[in-house]
Amino acid sequence: MTFQSLEYAVLLLAVFTGYWFVTRRFQNLLLLVTSYFFYSFVDPKMALLLGGYTAVNYVTARRIEADPNNSRKYLWIAITASLGALAFFKYAGFFVESISDVLDTFGIANFESTLKIILPVGISFYTFQSLGYVIDVYTKRTFARQSLIDTALFTSFFPQLVAGPIERASSLLPQFERRRNFDANRTARGISLIAWGLFKKLVIADNVGMIVDSIFSTTQPGAPMLWVGVLAFGVQILADFSGYTDIARGSARLLGIELSLNFRHPWLAASPADFWRRWHITLSTWLRDYVYIPLGGNRNGRYSLAVNLIVIFVLGGLWHGAAWNFVLWGLLNAALILIWRAASHFRINLPTLPATVITFIVISASWLLFREGDFSYIGDNIADSTGDLKLALVFGITVLIYSLPIWIHAIVDRPRIADIWERNDVSIMVVLTALTLTSFIAILALKADTSAEFIYFRF
Repeated sequence: MTFQSLEYAVLLLAVFTGYWFVTRRFQNLLLLVTSYFFYSFVDPKMALLLGGYTAVNYVTARRIEADPNNSRKYLWIAITASLGALAFFKYAGFFVESISDVLDTFGIANFESTLKIILPVGISFYTFQSLGYVIDVYTKRTFARQSLIDTALFTSFFPQLVAGPIERASSLLPQFERRRNFDANRTARGISLIAWGLFKKLVIADNVGMIVDSIFSTTQPGAPMLWVGVLAFGVQILADFSGYTDIARGSARLLGIELSLNFRHPWLAASPADFWRRWHITLSTWLRDYVYIPLGGNRNGRYSLAVNLIVIFVLGGLWHGAAWNFVLWGLLNAALILIWRAASHFRINLPTLPATVITFIVISASWLLFREGDFSYIGDNIADSTGDLKLALVFGITVLIYSLPIWIHAIVDRPRIADIWERNDVSIMVVLTALTLTSFIAILALKADTSAEFIYFRF
């Protein structure tokens, strides 16, 4: 079940209608049942995997708190079970194929892999979220919950289950544990956020995505067309992923739950490090808090810092997909951050505008490795001057036009401007109503003929 489907609209409306007429305990039970229905809508067997994650992390967190002398053992049980399941479902086929390729390289008889494993949608997200809960209990950032319903809901909350944001126990669980009351202002904000997210998905991402697919499905597009395709993919993935996040946050807001901000206008970043503080924020901070800092962070000198950065970006690349292009994409982003740090060390600092332009260019270029896994295809086209220049120009202008709403939103969302329309309830409602109506009218008039699944459903 996808956010842009009629089935999701009916489900959300039904839950919203009954949700505010029951007590907190039954609200959570309703959300839990809905979450499992949502996740198992296509394949009911996936609910068993989600339930397994919940059971392991619920039990190990309780045991960590109840038996401190053996807490490390229970932590490793949770880590092994969670990451083991993730490795099996997501990476087993990748490793088998890689071993086969290595054997072939050395002239040893390789083998044809027949391993076919279905990738459970959203497994990367709920693996990190549920594992973060156990680690937080171990480090005493939070405490183990006794309520199985609340813990299960934390792992499976349907608005953010499939593609985030990756929530922390200290933020989301207390919201499930306290009484929630209906608020008209919050509901209006939720509807507006859903409308804006649907606009970004159905109008921007899906229309630009058709351009991306047409370019990358061409055997020999040439460099001009290839780079237009890379630019277009940058627009598509931002609109697609941030659109999902907006719908998720808006849906949760209708139910009295606030989810974490996952995007903060990444195109305005003035450095690659700043970009990763604005893009997929909950993944970046998860890797920082649970991998980078435990490895030593920047406390042990420049060499250690560089190694730790490379480790977390390689892990971040692999988190996105089991393929070598994601590994190289992670290495490239680590290299960009290290280059910027080196330039800063030598006091090479650019003004904000040129720094932002350069960051936009290099980050946009890096999407080539994210989108395309065929290295021979990249090599054949990356510097090939042939191709239809006029069509590339038309595609480029079209993509820029579709990206304008995102640029405009980045401007009007600046604190000084936002303060103007947030001065009172009347101005807030006028702006939210205008945004909601404009988004829905634009969707009806401009949406793509077909809507692809959200890109991050693959991860």
